[in-house]
Amino acid sequence: MTTLTDDFPVPTPVTDEDLHYARRAVHVHAPEPWPHGTLCRSERVPYPCRLARWGRATLAAAGRATGETV
Repeated sequence: MTTLTDDFPVPTPVTDEDLHYARRAVHVHAPEPWPHGTLCRSERVPYPCRLARWGRATLAAAGRATGETV
């Protein structure tokens, strides 16, 4: 049984479409400093949020660096 704190599954093999969405997730769900801590820019939850973690894990599974462009 999954819970809200479980991470999204990383697709294998990683397709070009997965890479597109992973890069977008990392870009949109970036860290933003707030007085009470670092939050996700999009969701305002503690960073890294689920989508940021998924995006980074998907990029890593494809052998790509987080900041790398394709």
